[in-house]
Amino acid sequence: MKLRHLAWTLLALVVLGAAAAGGIVAMNLRGEDPLPAQAEAFQSTPQLVERGRYLALAGNCAGCHTTRGGEPYAGGMPIDTPFGTVYSSNLTPDDKAGIGSWSSAHFWRAMHNGRSKDGRLLYPAFPYPSFTQVTREDSDAIYAYLRSVPPAPEPNRAHRLRFPYDTQAALAVWRALSFKPEPFVANAGKPAEWNRGAYLVNGLGHCIACHGSRNSLGATETKLGLSGGLIAVENWYAPSLTDPHEAGLADWPATEVVALLKNGTAPRGSVMGPMADVVFRSTQYLSEADLTAMANYLKDLPDAPKAEAPAVAAAKAPIRRDAGTMARGAKIYDQRCAYCHGDQGQGAAGAYPPLAGNRAVNMARPTNLIQVISHGGFLPSTSGNPRPYGMPPFGQTLDAAEVAAVLTYVRGSWGNDSAPVTQLDTMRR
Repeated sequence: MKLRHLAWTLLALVVLGAAAAGGIVAMNLRGEDPLPAQAEAFQSTPQLVERGRYLALAGNCAGCHTTRGGEPYAGGMPIDTPFGTVYSSNLTPDDKAGIGSWSSAHFWRAMHNGRSKDGRLLYPAFPYPSFTQVTREDSDAIYAYLRSVPPAPEPNRAHRLRFPYDTQAALAVWRALSFKPEPFVANAGKPAEWNRGAYLVNGLGHCIACHGSRNSLGATETKLGLSGGLIAVENWYAPSLTDPHEAGLADWPATEVVALLKNGTAPRGSVMGPMADVVFRSTQYLSEADLTAMANYLKDLPDAPKAEAPAVAAAKAPIRRDAGTMARGAKIYDQRCAYCHGDQGQGAAGAYPPLAGNRAVNMARPTNLIQVISHGGFLPSTSGNPRPYGMPPFGQTLDAAEVAAVLTYVRGSWGNDSAPVTQLDTMRR
């Protein structure tokens, strides 16, 4: 009797396991059309190649698929994640190492469904959760362009991921929970320009990959939108594009948003860190029309809900700062910072940004300030700003306590009223 009961239990478990496996397989195949029995003839034209070149810039494809000093699009770029290191693939038309043997349908399946030519599931370090919104026409144009670049025989490197993240089974479970291929759907209630901006921001631009928060499995919390997020491993914070106290753009003139994306600097702000690379490699090359479309879409994002304004909160609970820390920070600022940023944090127009009233200075998270102080930073060199200013690194001359002190001083002076920075903050990663 016991043996029979055990047998039935085991059978039930097997059936449940098979059903779960079948469900996972089905969820990984949803929205995926079968490949043509025979590779379709692909007709490329110079116009299609040029369009693809432009779209590859919009997607910043070279940012991940070209190593420093390496052949364009030959891959091999290490992408560090909390689960290990993923290496970007070779996108050149080399028959063995690259995509020379791929059809346009293979490439479309990778973009839309996150699946390689041989059927393997791709890791979402390749941002197909965003690229799934790219149209087949645009995918074909990018494919045409990549087939026009010089082939490079650089072999693809094996990923270095911890178990079980290095298995296709684990990736299949992740995809079943976190990925659904979805085409871009225009909002009928919005003008064509707004929809173009939405397509570029949410699709090719994959802005949510940095400006969105992620769960414990590394999946983007799409329901939270562009509400800001810590870029894993790099330890830069991509500020919220919906919060007016971070990087919300609702009150910016569209021309200033365009200037920021085109030149890396605008009257109300500038870019450093990972965003500087995006401007350098991608957005500075986009057309005025596309940048304006992106600007108007970003300006129209709903403001993040706030319980109360910071000024109201401060009035209720004044921020306390240690007098000794402020004095120490003031001395460091006078010695290291005032020459460029001014004795009152006023900055120098066209050269060094003001620190007084600066949103980046007053954000709740001091992460980016600590990065800039410790490691320095530069604006991107662009046609509109060919000789950008730079911030020298002070990580070798200031210890953690000194970095915390000077940032506490800056965040509490000249009308700034933000929380002090602790030594612990400088050591968080």
